[in-house]
Amino acid sequence: MARNRGDCYNRTEPMCGRYYRRSDKQKIAEAFRTGIPTTFEILPSYNVAPQTFQPVVCINRKTLERELVQMRWGLVPYWAKDAKIAFSTINAKAETLTSSPAFREAVKRRRCLIPADGFFEWQPIDKKTKQPFAFGLKDGSMFALAGLFDVWRDKTSGQTLLSYSVITTDPNELLV
Repeated sequence: MARNRGDCYNRTEPMCGRYYRRSDKQKIAEAFRTGIPTTFEILPSYNVAPQTFQPVVCINRKTLERELVQMRWGLVPYWAKDAKIAFSTINAKAETLTSSPAFREAVKRRRCLIPADGFFEWQPIDKKTKQPFAFGLKDGSMFALAGLFDVWRDKTSGQTLLSYSVITTDPNELLV
């Protein structure tokens, strides 16, 4: 995802706050050469928001094969005391991945691909209003956002949470 700069891109923080995915699990599995998961359903989503569960492609550590896994958007590092950190970790700046405590372990061995058909960026119209703009490939095909994931275990309940973050960077000439 791009960090905004210029006219419509007048921010310094990562801005991937929403993306969209028209593809179902069959199309995603075919595009990323994964098996088709049977434990969860994947329906198209035209407004993917943080804290929702979404399909993510990662490498299975046992089989070393790609797999399609359902994860929650908003990375919770394995060492976090609680899951509240996820509200501030939906994006990871590429420039600070190795120095940020939330991401430096995940970037070493827990990388993933996030299937998408496009993402949204907002241009401020006035102090209260923003206009969303959708960005996607000209031919409308699916692509992947770069991401990181982690596995967190709730010490109280013992439940496991798989979560991810989108890696952001400055936009290139195609976006600005």
